[in-house]
Amino acid sequence: MAIATMRPVDPALRWKSLYKALNKPGPSSDEDWVPGPETIDALESSKVLVIGAGGLGCDILKNLALSGFKDIHVIDMDTIDISNLNRQFLFRQSDIGKPKAEVAAAFVEKRVKGVKITPYVGKIQDKDEDYYMQFKIIVCGLDSVEARRWINSTLIGMLDPENPESLKPLIDGGTEGFKGQARVILPTLSSCIECQLDMHAPRPAVPLCTIATIPRQPQHCIEWAHQIAWQERRKDDTFDSDDMEHIGWVYENALERAKQFHIHGVTFQMTQGVVKNIIPAIASTNAVIAASTTSEALKIATSCNPYLENYMMYAGEEGVYTYTFEAEKKPDCPVCGNLARKMTVDSNMTLEAFIESLGERAEAQLKKPSMRTEEKTLYQRFPPQLEEQTRPHLKLKIKDLVTNGQEIAVSDPAYLIDFRYQLIFQ
Repeated sequence: MAIATMRPVDPALRWKSLYKALNKPGPSSDEDWVPGPETIDALESSKVLVIGAGGLGCDILKNLALSGFKDIHVIDMDTIDISNLNRQFLFRQSDIGKPKAEVAAAFVEKRVKGVKITPYVGKIQDKDEDYYMQFKIIVCGLDSVEARRWINSTLIGMLDPENPESLKPLIDGGTEGFKGQARVILPTLSSCIECQLDMHAPRPAVPLCTIATIPRQPQHCIEWAHQIAWQERRKDDTFDSDDMEHIGWVYENALERAKQFHIHGVTFQMTQGVVKNIIPAIASTNAVIAASTTSEALKIATSCNPYLENYMMYAGEEGVYTYTFEAEKKPDCPVCGNLARKMTVDSNMTLEAFIESLGERAEAQLKKPSMRTEEKTLYQRFPPQLEEQTRPHLKLKIKDLVTNGQEIAVSDPAYLIDFRYQLIFQ
């Protein structure tokens, strides 16, 4: 039986259809658009950054390389786990434990000759503004809302009105099961991620009393092992969700608790998913959203067609459904707006309770906030000396610290900016 071998693809044939499309105007092309070699040169010289080399990022890298982009950079902090192999198709079993960014870059470079992909292993927060300033387009394939908010605020913060080159289009893709979205963000000109933060509302938490007393689901047993048993039995160890020994410990203790309450279904994979808040990924959804983000990158790089304005949502539970609309830019957006965002609060709640609520409010989602008014600091987490000085404020009521309608500035170590809120007493 003959074994099929892969013949090398002639580069001229690989880009034939693309060059054909970019050498003539289409029905949606702008009247001023000039097709030809200059457009192709603009595409090939466009330096693109892909943030994330996971399920969505793998598809985006492959698509960009096959769409004529030849100078691609990718940044990701994760290493390859065996659970990635069923959908992150750039990785093989021999790659387990290796950095995703490096393996993905090498794989695509090998398959698509003439494309240069530069990997970086680390957090996006490790890089300064000069690093992001070098790119023409930035494409996000992240599963973290916090990371999205960081890059969004960073690109807006580095915009210089007198320097058009400082405006970096951000194309954001995201998937959750059979649902997905793609959006084009032009910093300060269109709706940003913070404007639509309520679309990423945090999941309601399971009451701690349920976890601690009478669990009803396997996930409750896992949360008990993670949040309660770990603190009781290993409080001196900092929990690391990427440490397999830690995950294994949680799994074994969750399994034991599940047996006590006759609950079935606790597995090692479920334990990883609950602890790391992993949403099941669907390969077909990743493919759809990656295709959309790549299409937008191609349109922005070449101006061959109008780009998305500005939000596309996809639902694949019962067939294929897409809907496109223009998300509105909010004047009270804490990042791209110029007004303080109004926030209704109970004036009798303590400052401590208010701070805790900021992590749950869909319009805030701040985990470690500090806050101040123009006149005084209400609470400051760092440095320790200032935290100790402002700690007594935590037990005071909101109405004893601020007046109705007063503005506060809230900072969080996860972000580079201050968030402005106007407190409205209810």
